[in-house]
Amino acid sequence: MDKPISITAIASISPLGKSLADTWTNYQTDSHFIKEKKFKNDPVLVAEIPKEAKQDIELLRQSDSKYKSLDNTVLYAIYASRQAVRDAGWKNTDNFGINIGSSRGATHLFETYHEDFLKNNKAKTLSSPTTTLGNISSWVAHDLQTKGPNISHSITCSTALHAVLNGIAWINSGMCRSFLVGGSEAPLTGFTIAQMQALKIYAKDTNDYPCKALDLNKTQNTMVLGEGASMACLESGRKENALAIINGMGYATEILEHNISISSDAKCFQKSMQMALGGMNPEAVDAIVMHAPGTIKGDQSEYKAIETLFKTKMPALTSNKWKIGHTFGASGMLSIELAILMLQHQTFINVPYLDNEHQPTTLNHILVNAVGFGGNAVSILLSKK
Repeated sequence: MDKPISITAIASISPLGKSLADTWTNYQTDSHFIKEKKFKNDPVLVAEIPKEAKQDIELLRQSDSKYKSLDNTVLYAIYASRQAVRDAGWKNTDNFGINIGSSRGATHLFETYHEDFLKNNKAKTLSSPTTTLGNISSWVAHDLQTKGPNISHSITCSTALHAVLNGIAWINSGMCRSFLVGGSEAPLTGFTIAQMQALKIYAKDTNDYPCKALDLNKTQNTMVLGEGASMACLESGRKENALAIINGMGYATEILEHNISISSDAKCFQKSMQMALGGMNPEAVDAIVMHAPGTIKGDQSEYKAIETLFKTKMPALTSNKWKIGHTFGASGMLSIELAILMLQHQTFINVPYLDNEHQPTTLNHILVNAVGFGGNAVSILLSKK
């Protein structure tokens, strides 16, 4: 990258909690946040936001009559965005840009409205605006009272990292000085989970670690859905209040043989990681926060891509999906949050059921990966301030 980009704030609401302090505390334990929940009387493994966070979301919903008809996807985004903008010290008069995405969008509302339509052969008045993907960034802009550009998009599970790419492009073009970027997802609904189960990628076993992300020896798929939102504030240059610096970004899309899989050696990741590194020696990368969804093929293909690029000098590898599940469109930004916390605290967060041969003593450069259905890979290179 010709111009570095500073991340001056990051905030989230997830199964780990509703503050960076809570999130970091929970990352330092070997416990996960995956539990059983019943959907139509069938127990399913999911990772929910904690009770205190749910109470905050309900207070937010009741705080404005217009918010009562919004999906949790939008409310999670508003909640995390308020925190991020406050921590960055931005004002609404700054007219910063907003790019927030979601893989599935308003899943709960859509299913509720559709069920009502099947019963009554009529659609509710607000069923259209409240279930469109563009409903997220526009509501966040309304809540923050900023008049800058606002964009919503869906690029499945790499949505949040594509938002980062977009924010960087807008800033570097000179069209906007700062951008709020991220992803939000509230996919814990019966139909959404049924879709994943139909693909035969969902976890079934309630063992010590139901989601075995990054376990390359597992014999069955173990993906689990989680919920949450994460937002970051991007500004041009190296800012004094930066949490981390974006020194590289990469992206790639590969031609697929199947609509849900990538190549066995994840050529899209090879290209995105190489692009993100630019002229940097791969050996300078201390760690990679992998996408690693907990599926057999998904984990193995990304690992092979890393092996191909880094050869014998492998960085330390980690993922957070064993702990909080796969939050679809929000997952990439939650991975960036993990990377930033590791850089700040100079502590590598391991996957407890794996023997990691590469435990870095210092952390200066961390790669973050995400990929979605359609082979849309993104890699972001974060460096210590």
